[in-house]
Amino acid sequence: MPIYHAPIKDMQFILHNLLKVSEQEIPGFDELDRDFTGAVLEEAGKVATEVLLPLNAVGDTEGCVLENGIVRTPTGFDKAFEAMKQGGWTAMDCDPDYGGQGLPYVMHTAAQEAFVSANMAFNMYQGLTHGAYTAIHIHGNDEQKQKFLPKMVSCEWTGTMNLTEPHCGTDLGLMRTKAEPQDDGSFKITGQKIFISAGDHDLAENIIHLVLAKIPGGPDGIKGVSLFIVPKILVNDDGSLGERNAVSVGKIEEKMGIHGNSTCVMDYDGATGYLIGEEHKGMRAMFTMMNEARLGVGLQGYAQAEIAYQNAVAYAKDRLQGRAVTGAENPDGPADPLIVHPDIRRNLMDQKSFVEGARAFTYWGASLIDRSHKTGDAQAEGLISLMTPVVKGFLTDKGYEYATAAQQVYGGHGYIEEWGMSQYVRDARIAMIYEGANGVQALDLVGRKLAQDGGKHVMAFFEMVKTFISDNKGDDAFEKDFLDPLKAASKDLQAAGMYFMQNGMKNPNNALSGSYDFMHMMGHVCLGLMWARMAKAAQEALDAGDSDTAFLETKIATGRYYMARQLPATGMHLARINSGAETVMALDAANF
Repeated sequence: MPIYHAPIKDMQFILHNLLKVSEQEIPGFDELDRDFTGAVLEEAGKVATEVLLPLNAVGDTEGCVLENGIVRTPTGFDKAFEAMKQGGWTAMDCDPDYGGQGLPYVMHTAAQEAFVSANMAFNMYQGLTHGAYTAIHIHGNDEQKQKFLPKMVSCEWTGTMNLTEPHCGTDLGLMRTKAEPQDDGSFKITGQKIFISAGDHDLAENIIHLVLAKIPGGPDGIKGVSLFIVPKILVNDDGSLGERNAVSVGKIEEKMGIHGNSTCVMDYDGATGYLIGEEHKGMRAMFTMMNEARLGVGLQGYAQAEIAYQNAVAYAKDRLQGRAVTGAENPDGPADPLIVHPDIRRNLMDQKSFVEGARAFTYWGASLIDRSHKTGDAQAEGLISLMTPVVKGFLTDKGYEYATAAQQVYGGHGYIEEWGMSQYVRDARIAMIYEGANGVQALDLVGRKLAQDGGKHVMAFFEMVKTFISDNKGDDAFEKDFLDPLKAASKDLQAAGMYFMQNGMKNPNNALSGSYDFMHMMGHVCLGLMWARMAKAAQEALDAGDSDTAFLETKIATGRYYMARQLPATGMHLARINSGAETVMALDAANF
């Protein structure tokens, strides 16, 4: 059976050596000392390995079944979900006023990584609930919060987000789902939604659907969209469950992966719904949920690469194939282990350097969300807004790429289901698609986020990189290995931005044809910055006499690899961007 062990030492290094969480002036961070975070993560790791991992293959092979209008989840999911609820894992960073523990979001993020690596499909049941909780918590009225949030925090009730319809995905202005006003202030919701993760299941007493719909007479397009709470079972004024609402499951989608999660077609036939926020302002509330979900999906990308990497390393150390070109390293055996071969090393180093950089990038992003939400820091809010499409798009693209690379280490066994590697590849693939396909993330980054607030957030990021480089000069080896590559990559990124400014106005296709490359460039620069910071933090720990020299020296060596072998990709992306739109748009549609 595949293995997984939560990388707690690396998580702790990022929280304390890199982010120095307990020293940050953010409410609640002063309580995050090493002992406390270590205890939380150790327990999360045990749940991941002992409770969730054994069910990962079960969920993949059994899938979900629709029986008499009710979705049945795979064997063992109900007991595992109860363990998650009893352990308080669904409530970590939620508001104590509604039964939450009030921990920082960055701690929720770290724990979620372990759960996602061990069983991505299972974790989506609580993950979607957390997003729905956040939308109601920020945009709902007091009555709605009191009525729905306590049971959602505990996951006695779960939540969903309902956007997509059969004829519209990204272009939500085309939606047809209607919300007819009623005399009592409620609405009757009629329409069909598709691709609804955790749309129905047998793990909770009730499911609280957040549904986008149009109120008749409102503005055309996206400006006429509103958001509604539509419970599966109506909730009485005293909080007890009442009648079944007019919402049902049309079918369960048959998918490439995440079989353990029930992805449903949902039919609304005059279902009772309650408006969240203002009429025709539904996208504002939905994007609160989607932005959180996008960071979570970026985490899914590298978390699947992490478990795939762990198994690839174990296989490479165990599997005997051929001899090292420099001489036998296992002379008493018939062959050497795979890990002696340079191309296997390259493959594993690609995976390792990506995953550890992605983890640092994601935790840093989570700390920006904490800073924004807990202190009202507009700069942190602007920076995480800029980074969100990069976290989602770059980390899921690369997460899938490196899950596939891990599968490659196994040779033919990687293609055989019993070894488990196929599932990681199949599960990782969806992360590039949902919560906004990655091409849309790139368009959002270049078309909206770069110019947001007059471009001050991207300029602040460039200044952050520049300041780090200037503040850390003086060590020749550090400059050569880390600062010089980071400076070169940052210059590539700025050159790409300049190309867009000079050529995108007269022909927007020049910018949009290069948007995907720009998203990857920015992802590489962000991971390059993370690796330079981590190398500095590791060296400081070594200089201070930290006894874990093997871990710290490995960290520096892994960062050196990323800077030398991965970061130069920015040059390739810049060359593509500078080629403009001509070759991209050259063919007539009929010639494809």
